[in-house]
Amino acid sequence: QVQLVESGGGLVQPGGSLRLSCAASGFTLDYYAIGWVRQAPGKEREGVSCISSSDGSTYYADSVKGRFTISRDNAKNTVYLQMNSLKPEDTAVYYCAAARALLKLVQGEYDYWGQGTQVTVSS
Repeated sequence: QVQLVESGGGLVQPGGSLRLSCAASGFTLDYYAIGWVRQAPGKEREGVSCISSSDGSTYYADSVKGRFTISRDNAKNTVYLQMNSLKPEDTAVYYCAAARALLKLVQGEYDYWGQGTQVTVSS
């Protein structure tokens, strides 16, 4: 079965950290650009970060730059999102998405899309 499965979400206090994982099954992540997208209740979907398949270039939304780090481990067929210095406004469902080209990923043209993992930042 071809799918992306996110994990690692949870409840954390402001200033805390979480590491999200996005594991692929049924296909190889090596050839895909991978992105993390989040959606909070009542808000539009927001691209958080992405990583290219070709050279591992990474990109971040201004709102998370300096706090989040995206990485990929092709041997484990998994992409990670390390989130530090979390803020209440980071609260959202986080999804990972895959596309064969970075441009398609940025445009929201996903080949695969996970089920999401909830991140709640609250004291």
